[in-house]
Amino acid sequence: MTGITLALSKGRIFEETMPLLEAAGIRPLEDPESSRKLIIATERPDVRVVIVRATDVPTYVQHGAADLGVAGRDVLLEHGGDGLVQPLDLRIARCRMMVACAEGFDYASAVRSGARLRVATKYVSIAREHFAAKGVHVDLIKLYGSMELAPLVGLADVIVDLVSTGGTLKANKLVAMEEVMPISSRLVVNRAALKLRRTEIDPIIQCFSGALTPA
Repeated sequence: MTGITLALSKGRIFEETMPLLEAAGIRPLEDPESSRKLIIATERPDVRVVIVRATDVPTYVQHGAADLGVAGRDVLLEHGGDGLVQPLDLRIARCRMMVACAEGFDYASAVRSGARLRVATKYVSIAREHFAAKGVHVDLIKLYGSMELAPLVGLADVIVDLVSTGGTLKANKLVAMEEVMPISSRLVVNRAALKLRRTEIDPIIQCFSGALTPA
């Protein structure tokens, strides 16, 4: 039987996952930021890391191409939970999903009036549920980047996006109006792998759990 495959994405999630990996004795033999390799061996011969886009982590785990992975709550909500188990909130890569609009836009009035809002976002499912719960009708405009531009050029009334420090909003004269939900990264496990390979996967989950900082 092949070893355990762990799906990770480059950047902040990988950096903040490193202490948890080390707690499980999983030290990548190469730095994914500098290596061109997409499959990286670790100091544990039974564990390898595959480097994928953050939005693809749940897909690799769901279909069994990876046994475990680390993905943001935002990505998991957009993907759906089919075939996945989320045993741990790793409490890393924290930020907030926010509704923001241009300075001077009367968001409270627009929401109360029942008028349709034009919402630009990469997180269509999250935005749809959020505004449906408020009884607000929305026209969703899916974008993949430069979300802050949409209200400034009249493409949308508001955006729904991840906010960390709020610096980008401020620089573009946007204002955060309400929090949709807090976001952090989760450990996800292929449901079938958890059943069939529990003796291999459980110790990794326990090492991650033991290395978590207090909530």
